[in-house]
Amino acid sequence: MEKPNILIFLIDQVPFDFVEPGHPCQMPHARKLASEGLLFTRAFTPSPHCCPARATFMTGLYPSRHGVWNNVNTDTAFQGGLNRGVRTFSEYLKRAGYHLGYAGKYHISNEETPADRGWEEFSPYVKHYVQPTLEEWAERARQPGEPNTPRRANEILRPGWGAFQTVGKRVESWDELAKHCGYHVRVEEGLQAIQTLSKRGGPWTVCISTDMGHGSAVLREIAEQYDPEAIQLPASFHDDLADKPRVYQRMRYQLWGQQSEREVRAAIAHYYALASQQDRYLGMILDELDKTGQRDNTLVVFLADHGDYNYAHGLQEMGIPAFREAYHIPVVMRWPGGIARPGRHIGEFVTLADFAPTFLELAGQVSAERLTGRSLAPFLRGEAAPAGWPDAWCSQTKGNECYYTQRIVATKRWKYVCNWFDFDELYDLQADPHEIKNLAFPQRLPEACPPPGGCTAAGARDADQPWPPLPTELDAARRDLLGRMWRFAFQEKDSIFNYYYPVALPSYGPLLGLRSKS
Repeated sequence: MEKPNILIFLIDQVPFDFVEPGHPCQMPHARKLASEGLLFTRAFTPSPHCCPARATFMTGLYPSRHGVWNNVNTDTAFQGGLNRGVRTFSEYLKRAGYHLGYAGKYHISNEETPADRGWEEFSPYVKHYVQPTLEEWAERARQPGEPNTPRRANEILRPGWGAFQTVGKRVESWDELAKHCGYHVRVEEGLQAIQTLSKRGGPWTVCISTDMGHGSAVLREIAEQYDPEAIQLPASFHDDLADKPRVYQRMRYQLWGQQSEREVRAAIAHYYALASQQDRYLGMILDELDKTGQRDNTLVVFLADHGDYNYAHGLQEMGIPAFREAYHIPVVMRWPGGIARPGRHIGEFVTLADFAPTFLELAGQVSAERLTGRSLAPFLRGEAAPAGWPDAWCSQTKGNECYYTQRIVATKRWKYVCNWFDFDELYDLQADPHEIKNLAFPQRLPEACPPPGGCTAAGARDADQPWPPLPTELDAARRDLLGRMWRFAFQEKDSIFNYYYPVALPSYGPLLGLRSKS
């Protein structure tokens, strides 16, 4: 088969729910694309953070192997780019004769730009730090102090840091939007990349990547599609997080808890409008593709690097809270000349690591190393999931800019969150799809937890089951999920095998996971 062109539209932070039929966020181009191709309904990011997620997309590897764990543009970065020797899919496509064009957000390295990995750069790229330097903080401190004014509507106060708005500016035209939103210009550069590369002959790949921070500007006509008074709050909005780790509670009550429910509805409405604006960009990109006459032999991939809480559990943005909304991402693929039986929904587990091996297979290339992900090409051909396809997905995160070791493992029934910094979380996804009831909360069975003074000889708990003791069914789920976590960690050379007492806190250790799959 002729090698397809590949057109990627990668957005920073959109939750999966927005592309589901019937969701109040209007994304008609994304939904039409799904009707003409495939919608992957269980697609997940390995990390709710741009840089590690994008590095996984580009390499087909998880953070433990590509080396990017957090924001490469800050002084808290573990490292500034990919591990030595790690290759991206673009390098393989270049070798296969593809013309490559990149426009917009890259954000996998502060040591390289896309050109270092084979891309022709249609946007300007520089290596830089986005976090204020110490000198900049000192200069700001020399300025007059912040005015002692009350909090304004839709504002989050952060004394000594600077306030920010959860509802951005409304503008009247695309030209005005370009003055307020740099990523509008990045889309125009991406359209130019499609025009240029499609004329060169031979296969091409264009990646256009945008950002949609909550306070970004939006076209007024799009914003007016959403009436804040009609917005429904998420089903988990009133979760008080009492059975969740303390840092989750602090994020909610210190930041997002400043807002009234009316302000929350306004922020959700604005975020819907921002997503609808991204959908307009998708329409523009698809129109540009149609002008080339190469629609039938172009694989279009629409996806996000991670999700967004969007006030699920009362939270906004993303971060260490391990809720579905931050990890579950939209993935839509269309290829008129290569997808069998379009309109299908694929319910198998998929992660961002699966795209590099997919692109390599379509280009006739073989990776020089074992990848974490697997090719999605069988699903394009209408085949069943290949033998051994994962029946669970795993995360890898060390937090965002602060360091919190956390791993998630989830099947279609159960989800376990192993938190090295606080107690763990266990959710029954069938009975509790919104993840409100943490079944592993130590005080859920207070009689099974030792008092502050410790257990007496008569009251000593059974040491055969780790703390906190759980009912038989829940402990079996915990043991199974932690076993899966350890096997995946071993496979991916993860750095969580430290057996030192103060940090070896997972309820079941690696030996139980590596000795048996039962």
